[in-house]
Amino acid sequence: MLEPPVEGLTPAQKWFKATPFVLSHLAVLGAFWSGVTWQAVVLCAVLFFVRVWGITAGYHRYFAHRTYKTSRAFQLFLAVLAQSSSQKGVLWWSAHHRVHHKLSDQPGDVHSPIQNTFFYSHVGWLFDGTEETRWDKIRDFAKYPELRWLNKYWAVPPTVLAISCFLIAGWPGLFIGFFLSTVLLWHNTFLINSLTHVWGKKRFETTDESRNNMVTALLTLGEGWHNNHHHYQSSCRNGFYWWEIDVTFYVLKTLSWVGLVWDIRDVPEHVLEEGRRRDRGEVNDLGNGTRNAGKKLSLAA
Repeated sequence: MLEPPVEGLTPAQKWFKATPFVLSHLAVLGAFWSGVTWQAVVLCAVLFFVRVWGITAGYHRYFAHRTYKTSRAFQLFLAVLAQSSSQKGVLWWSAHHRVHHKLSDQPGDVHSPIQNTFFYSHVGWLFDGTEETRWDKIRDFAKYPELRWLNKYWAVPPTVLAISCFLIAGWPGLFIGFFLSTVLLWHNTFLINSLTHVWGKKRFETTDESRNNMVTALLTLGEGWHNNHHHYQSSCRNGFYWWEIDVTFYVLKTLSWVGLVWDIRDVPEHVLEEGRRRDRGEVNDLGNGTRNAGKKLSLAA
């Protein structure tokens, strides 16, 4: 059954739910006590970018949109890597994202800056009764018991990672290597929910305000080509053209050469040609039959 967000939460209840999130930000200040080492800084940078890739390639392009195929073992690896970001469970994340695409910037979209405030779309929605997994939206992956276990005990991967950072680099490794990289990772991900629906270029007509934003595309390894993605969600590549840098796709393409992933879905030529014509200003009538192409395929569960 559909599990709608809980309504009527008081401000006090919302702040209580946000306590671990707030404390994680405050934990970064522990570096004033522990000091900062070069090992902790390197650990922070590596964990940031590796986990960004885990979110974009795992949570988003695989579990939410099924834009490529892989083995059950590598599927589990992607889930563990993505969950080390401490953004709740793989099934929770992917199910909510599918709902977002179905209702993007319309009533029912839980993190739309058009339907609510920028702050709410960026982070506030997380603590507003949205903690339940939308099981009816993720039946395809909910059949795997290991993913259901991970989804239930979603805090295990980040906890193991935090302990590992402490063992590797001491207190600086915990405060900088784990907590700082995690906080930066959170807000980097959340920028796609908030900023790329208000700032950037809208190449394609969509039913929402999704935008292409080069800054966020670089920070998120390709996710910032958001209008491209909302126009054709079935593609594994968000940067449709060679000049639109999409590191997540490049890594997945490399992995396909060694057989770890396969059946990578690309952008159809007619979609690419439409984009070229729009970039040249040759298309004035935005209403066309290719709007939101691929939505049904990528959201089927």
